[in-house]
Amino acid sequence: MSDPIVTRFAPSPTGFLHIGGGRTALFNWLLARRHGGKMLLRIEDTDRVRSTPEAIDAIIDGLKWLGLSWDGEVIYQFARAPRHKEVAEAMLANGRAYKCYATSEELEAMREAAKAAGKPMRYDGRWREKGPEDHAKAEAEGRKYVIRLKAPLDGQTTVQDLVQGTVTWDNENLDDLVLLRSDGTPTYMLAVVVDDHDMGVTHIIRGDDHLTNAARQSQIYEANGWKVPFMAHIPLIHGPDGAKLSKRHGALGVDAYRALGYLPEALRNYLVRLGWAHGDQEIFSTDEMTAVFDLKNVGRSPARFDFAKLESINGHYMRKTDDAALLEALRPVLAHVEGGAEIANALTPEKEAQWIAAMPGLKERAKTLVELIDGSRFLFATRPLAMDEKAREILAKDGKAILARLLSRLEALPVWEAAALEEAVRAEAESSGLKLGALAQPLRAALTGRATSPGIFEVLVVLGREECLGRLRDQAA
Repeated sequence: MSDPIVTRFAPSPTGFLHIGGGRTALFNWLLARRHGGKMLLRIEDTDRVRSTPEAIDAIIDGLKWLGLSWDGEVIYQFARAPRHKEVAEAMLANGRAYKCYATSEELEAMREAAKAAGKPMRYDGRWREKGPEDHAKAEAEGRKYVIRLKAPLDGQTTVQDLVQGTVTWDNENLDDLVLLRSDGTPTYMLAVVVDDHDMGVTHIIRGDDHLTNAARQSQIYEANGWKVPFMAHIPLIHGPDGAKLSKRHGALGVDAYRALGYLPEALRNYLVRLGWAHGDQEIFSTDEMTAVFDLKNVGRSPARFDFAKLESINGHYMRKTDDAALLEALRPVLAHVEGGAEIANALTPEKEAQWIAAMPGLKERAKTLVELIDGSRFLFATRPLAMDEKAREILAKDGKAILARLLSRLEALPVWEAAALEEAVRAEAESSGLKLGALAQPLRAALTGRATSPGIFEVLVVLGREECLGRLRDQAA
């Protein structure tokens, strides 16, 4: 690999940036970055009905959020249609392609015959060797033509795949594919080859559902006398049950994972381990994965998507993230959670400082930003607090009596600090003959409205004296 490596990510903008597409982009990005090369971005927008500006924006936004930059300007495939047509006509002129005037009825008959024989549809090559007279007759009948590749009839086409190994197809099973449609527009097969050649792409990394395309595209390369790029077809991502990944497994857009509260660095780390390994290492910084990424360590078996593993990795990154930075990461997620708008509106500088102060305890108990927001709701609750069912049960026992005794001790404290607060609560536990937990439970319920929260002394400090005493008085009454 002495030549500069050039990879490309080439999504079709017919929807969101799928999680599998995110992994493909990441692998292309890592290979290019490791070897000082380039990753290009090409939007394959030739399907003018399904390709939308909104989908293009979603793909670009998803890549940016994942931290996957590309080199140069975004390339739009549809804009290059004249170049694709130029190549098809050049192949026609040099005898590596031919005009086919087969009608839709003839093609349907071929399709039905193949179906009856239990075989895949293959064009039978009936116009492959016909000359000017036959062409003129077809033109006189008003027939339109497509341009087809004059593929080799015998022998084999072999791809030395960097993941799958040596893959060989018998040419008799590969028919003469269409390069240019009757309306003059290029097919996907032609456009991809021309674009990759013109862009100087040296390595193509994509899903193994494109493996058969590799044979057909190799024939187009060879017909033009162009060097075939290195190819690496990575196994698709499956669900935990081994079935093809679907929405029920987690086949969502990258934007959905952002809304669900995952950090981009955590998702990158998770995606790089889906089908690739470097020993037993699980956690990789971006620099670490860039330094060691190699296609030889990509497995041939489908990777299995596991939400529990993703959550575990995300929790790790949340705990490692600076508290102020974590608050910034939370902001866009607020728009996707119930009551998030109210929290956003309440974020005064004082409230932000309070949230940051609470962050160490909060992030220890959360695996996603959504969970962290949910655990933070007590900071924004208004008096009197609404109690969840478990909190009500705790206070319904002898919680109010305990709170009343605690309240008198806490009101008498000269300083509102963690050590003094803990000393006061422990003193009440000893005086009443109760375990510390028996006091902490009603205290937590009264202060947060829930049975779970960060450490109770952290909660007392973060909420502050006046707010805590007010909440306790509400529930002790």
